[in-house]
Amino acid sequence: MAKTVFILNGPNLNALGKREPGIYGGETLEGIETLCRKKAESLGFDIQFRQSNHEGDLVDWVHEAGEKAVGIVINPGAYGHTSIALHDAIRAVAPLPVVEVHISNIHAREAFRHVSMIAPAAKGMICGLGTIGYVLALDALAAPRSV
Repeated sequence: MAKTVFILNGPNLNALGKREPGIYGGETLEGIETLCRKKAESLGFDIQFRQSNHEGDLVDWVHEAGEKAVGIVINPGAYGHTSIALHDAIRAVAPLPVVEVHISNIHAREAFRHVSMIAPAAKGMICGLGTIGYVLALDALAAPRSV
């Protein structure tokens, strides 16, 4: 039986491919899901790939992952900079490894994006490498003792 990883996507990520392609590229969320499914299969993972524009949905899914998953990859979108609720939810499911992903380099953008509320609760963060960051996060979850 495959081990499950939850891949959670926050607000506005459903608009990838149309939204600010100079920052986020042209890949759609559906394309990222396909990429993740292929990678997950090669690693022996089953994935739950989800997106919501609502903070509470993401919190609920983190709690669900705490009961069902071996890890979480989360691109919290703008909630990464504002959500104490997501921070607390991730802390609540510890020691489940969580890898935060951002397509753009949040440290090279507006000052309000430089701080992540998720990072102190996560095992690690990948940012600025585009959609390959999701693949790298899955690799990190699969690596022995890496996260």
